[in-house]
Amino acid sequence: METIKAIMTRRSIRSWTTEPVSAEERKVILEAAMNAPSAADARPWHFITIDDPEVIRKFTTMGGTEMLAESTFMVLVCGNESKEIYTGFWPQDCSCAAQNMQLAAHDLGIGCVWIAVYPLEERVKICRQILRIPDSITPFSLIAMGVPNEVLPPEYRYDEALLHHNAW
Repeated sequence: METIKAIMTRRSIRSWTTEPVSAEERKVILEAAMNAPSAADARPWHFITIDDPEVIRKFTTMGGTEMLAESTFMVLVCGNESKEIYTGFWPQDCSCAAQNMQLAAHDLGIGCVWIAVYPLEERVKICRQILRIPDSITPFSLIAMGVPNEVLPPEYRYDEALLHHNAW
């Protein structure tokens, strides 16, 4: 799939079949994540892969995340501030990695949805507890994936009212 087409057709998928995401697809998705840009190339991230249905179900307690029980593969993107070269950029760096994962998944025909974790303290706490994450690592976002059980049409979201040229 071409990059622009992937960007313009990607949608958040919240319903999946029981078919697993293959090991090859998982690796491509994680390679895309780790190839994301980061400030000073610090790469202040860690990724926790989750495919155990019992562990996945535990994440449905975060409120508004009941659909996660259908996911067959999830990745928790985490930030590691100690790897930063420029303080405070880890959330942006982790966002780039998460977006790369979503685009790679879409290209492979895998449906996914971004679940915000950081800076929501309760969600950060739940992720820490479920996955035994050390205090030095911050859970950032959860990317839930699977073979799509729904097809959503592309949405055209370009809005000239949001553009400003040379000044506000």
